Amino acid sequence: MTSIGGAGMVDWNLAVATATRLVRPGPEISREEAREVVAELRRHAKAAEEHVRSFTRMIPEGTEPEDTPVLVVDRAGWIRANVAGFRELLRPLLEKMEEWRGGGTGGAVLGAVGSKVTGVEVGMLLSFLASRVLGQYETFAPATRDLPASADGGGRLLLVAPNIVHVERELEVDPHDFRLWVALHEETHRTQFTAVPWLRDHLQGEIQSFLDETDVDPMTVLERLREAAQSLAGGRPEGEEGEDGGRSLVEIVQTPAQREILGRLTAVMSLLEGHADYVMDGVGPEVVSSVGEIREKFQQRRARGASRLDQALRKLLGLDAKLRQYRDGERFVRAVVDEVGMDGFNRVWTSPNTLPTKAEIAKPEDWIARVHRKAES
Repeated sequence: MTSIGGAGMVDWNLAVATATRLVRPGPEISREEAREVVAELRRHAKAAEEHVRSFTRMIPEGTEPEDTPVLVVDRAGWIRANVAGFRELLRPLLEKMEEWRGGGTGGAVLGAVGSKVTGVEVGMLLSFLASRVLGQYETFAPATRDLPASADGGGRLLLVAPNIVHVERELEVDPHDFRLWVALHEETHRTQFTAVPWLRDHLQGEIQSFLDETDVDPMTVLERLREAAQSLAGGRPEGEEGEDGGRSLVEIVQTPAQREILGRLTAVMSLLEGHADYVMDGVGPEVVSSVGEIREKFQQRRARGASRLDQALRKLLGLDAKLRQYRDGERFVRAVVDEVGMDGFNRVWTSPNTLPTKAEIAKPEDWIARVHRKAES
């Protein structure tokens, strides 16, 4: 895992080592209790399959949910899984940047930075995220020796046990209800990709188009990183606030063409995340007796954040945008289902052309007019 083409742009082994060394320890828990948590999360993941299918009326085509592994992992396991996914997804971009290292001023800059420095930086990012993620459906998950994936080349569901235990204790909610509630959210993502066969390839195509448009001139990238750092610290020279002042690192380091692609990706991710939130709350009253209390406390936690450093990192990494995706996407799904019912909403999965645009996420009635009234006329 140490190289991608030639000497390699990222030392992936060092990224894993750095992240696992820096990540915060999980909550104190006995070995017996840990085994019970793992067993319960696996049971909930299995039970969530039928709950989600029944509520969404989405039936898998081809790949069954049970064909995509459910892995209950610790924080180090989450790090290893995501490094494998990043390595695969970013391969074309890193190979492109590797060519720049072969010559010119930009190549010299990249050579000076080095794969080990980049590996440390990736590791620091992963260490920050590893203590915050409760669960994840890995859409582009290559199988490794320690981490199985679905037979068709992608897909596994991760539940991060120490993070789930940490949050359920912090919120002081019923742990059994909370674990099922989390499993419902992640199972919805698994159902989305197993019931909509074209969705994975469409999303991968959009991401690759975004990466293909990356301006790989290292001097340009470094300049944009400088702007992002100054924006985060409030250190822009007077009169240079400009349009980038309120945007995240992810939004700043992109070309105009990427901004268009990012708009489409934002709409899709808002749909997927909002749909999962809608489903977990919709199923909740039938199987999670304390769902109202859990949702209220969890929303407060999302909005509150943690320390000032945590809030700054969330802004820099674009995590605040992800929180907006949950909110805006859930609002879109709820409005559409209220107007045209669940079967009417499920037209969203017909093809890439029926996915909502970023503007339609904000105005669900426009999506309904485009997809439903046009089809009925």
